[in-house]
Amino acid sequence: MSCRVCVVGSIHLDLVVRAARFPEPGETLMGINFEKHPGGKGANQAVAAGRMGAQVRMVGRLGDDSWGVEMRALLTAEGVDIQHVRTDEKHPTGVAMVTVVPGGEHAIVVAPGANAHFVPEDLDGAAGAIAEADVLICQAEIPAETNLRAMDIAKNANTSVIFNAAPAVGLDPDLLKQVDLLVVNRAEARRLVGDAEGEVAPTGLARRLASYGPDRVVITLASEGAIHFNGQEMESFEAFEVEAIDSTAAGDAFVGALAVLRSEGARLKDAVRYACGSGALATGICGAIPSLPTRETVESLVKIQKPAAT
Repeated sequence: MSCRVCVVGSIHLDLVVRAARFPEPGETLMGINFEKHPGGKGANQAVAAGRMGAQVRMVGRLGDDSWGVEMRALLTAEGVDIQHVRTDEKHPTGVAMVTVVPGGEHAIVVAPGANAHFVPEDLDGAAGAIAEADVLICQAEIPAETNLRAMDIAKNANTSVIFNAAPAVGLDPDLLKQVDLLVVNRAEARRLVGDAEGEVAPTGLARRLASYGPDRVVITLASEGAIHFNGQEMESFEAFEVEAIDSTAAGDAFVGALAVLRSEGARLKDAVRYACGSGALATGICGAIPSLPTRETVESLVKIQKPAAT
């Protein structure tokens, strides 16, 4: 039987412009082309977990508009259970404005729409979905109080909690104490610990983050791989070699794969390797959800390339 994952988080539409470079402040820059893709960290991670073989339930909010209808159809087609995705009649479906430059680097500005109005009371009817899951995945694109309520429900049911603190909007000590596994990238880790100048090494960032309460910390390092700290030992993982086109949702692919492998009982060492492979594969295809790999493609990459942990 496949593992059960519940995702409490954001759902929105990505409006993507490809450009030769990022614009300077005040500059109007001509782009190369425009694409529209389904997205939102919550939706991305739900689909990523589903493609890795999990049974997935999604809890969130969408606007009462055509984009909301489009996102519901997409999630349903991916096999995600959306019975706990509410329709917000007052606020539109969220939108992310994404700029992608050669090499796959991207910059994102999110207008959260209905996601910003996802309140703790919305979880009253979804408590069973959280409690019955093996793993709960949360992110920071919805209000912190809603995440905290979801984590409380999970903890009371012995459901493992993975928190992807993205975007890094500040630390809530009460929230982080509820987290079994915190996942951030290097920039997010620096913001969370107040390392504005980038003076702290990734290992130091992991130790500081662990001191705030989570049992384990994983920091993704793009082409440098990832590190994991369990409170005592630090482990590093090499990146997989792929041709990067668009890094959008690479972190979400990482989180989805990590959640599934952990819920299946894999050692965290193996789970992080698979997650690195999933994130790497996601950089090879444009868009968020379109880029999320299947279990078969991740396993093929892991078998071909064997990055060593040190």
